[in-house]
Amino acid sequence: MAASPKILYGKQTNLAVQNFPISGETMPEEFLRALALIKEKAALVNGALGLIPRAHAQAIARAARRIINGAHGDQFPVDVFQTGSGTSTNMNMNEVLAALASTPTRPVHPNDHVNQCQSSNDVIPSAIQLACALHMRDALIPSLLFLEKELRRKARAFRPIIKTARTHLMDAVPVRLGDEFAAYAALLSHSRQSLEHALRALCILPLGGTAAGTGLNAHPAFAPRTIGLLRKETGLKLREAGDHIAAQSCPLALLACSAALRQVAAALTKMAGDIRLMGSGPVCGLAELQLPPLQAGSSIMPGKVNPVLCESVLQVAMEVTGADATVHAALVIGSQFELNTAMPVAAHTLLRSIRLLANVSRVFAAKCVRGIAADKESLRARSLRNPILVTALAPRIGYDRAAAIAKEALETGESLLAVAQRRTEIPESELRRILAPERML
Repeated sequence: MAASPKILYGKQTNLAVQNFPISGETMPEEFLRALALIKEKAALVNGALGLIPRAHAQAIARAARRIINGAHGDQFPVDVFQTGSGTSTNMNMNEVLAALASTPTRPVHPNDHVNQCQSSNDVIPSAIQLACALHMRDALIPSLLFLEKELRRKARAFRPIIKTARTHLMDAVPVRLGDEFAAYAALLSHSRQSLEHALRALCILPLGGTAAGTGLNAHPAFAPRTIGLLRKETGLKLREAGDHIAAQSCPLALLACSAALRQVAAALTKMAGDIRLMGSGPVCGLAELQLPPLQAGSSIMPGKVNPVLCESVLQVAMEVTGADATVHAALVIGSQFELNTAMPVAAHTLLRSIRLLANVSRVFAAKCVRGIAADKESLRARSLRNPILVTALAPRIGYDRAAAIAKEALETGESLLAVAQRRTEIPESELRRILAPERML
């Protein structure tokens, strides 16, 4: 957000700045834009209902639109770790909008005009849910779709390539390299569906409940009309909560959002971890994949190249997994009687997780997955030497005899085919057919 030439906030914001010199981190930009969007629509509805003068309503709406468009970002200095309802940030926004909307002949009051029909207790969770829903829809889900597309493209390209699967990190039966990449894409698809489910929950807003969920001092038409304007602007399927006390005292939609983000992190961890291991080497590792060489990997070892983007993905996933514990605590510990008192930290944590996952997924798709190549000859040769291919013989000769053949081939270094020829009466042509990796797929 852009800076302002003068201080626009007032006494309540100054008190919060003095009272909470905690982290130096302020509320996320995405949240502030969502809060300003609610204030804009609220002012227009209040003006239309005759609750505030229309001139005041129009001035507040114009001021809010400037914040939505990125202006005055330096006017929101309140620390994340503030009063748990977010009242300080709500008052901060009210004061800034009042200052921007006021003229010498038309003073606008932060409470009487800007905050009409509202309380921090319903506006702040509404703004959090709106911000998370917008950022998930517009940033995270498109990034995951992009990564999924690149993974499916690799799955098609790698489908003819046969390799040895691994279970318990040990050699197992053959698998297609393309099927492994298709599985990564499927995990992302499942995670994206969880996000979409959480997004629907986020669209049920507690706006209109005011202080304790009873709707005190709010016009009955305020919430439905304000949410209607928000729905029209955002394209989200927003609606008013059926039970306002439940919606603002324990906003479970935030917990569903966090759980879905943790699921995305798990899918990314599995994918990036596998790709990192398959790309290890180039001489003494698995050396199944060749990852794009993005930068020097060592300050002391010339020529070393590391799987840097895989490691970036893994670190983001660690951060998001830990953040889920914070959101869970915010909902479990912070929800008491008619109010949740951990809203600011929930907003900060969720929006950071959404932003991190969106950014790292997009970069990983473009700079790593798109450029991955497979060592086809090495994968094929190693799959043919795999003693576990004897699994295909077990139905013919029994588990114990098949295990003895695999053990002997491993100990002597002979081919599985040679040992099987010596230990069974099955013709060579049939053994070749049974032990062909392609037949096991």
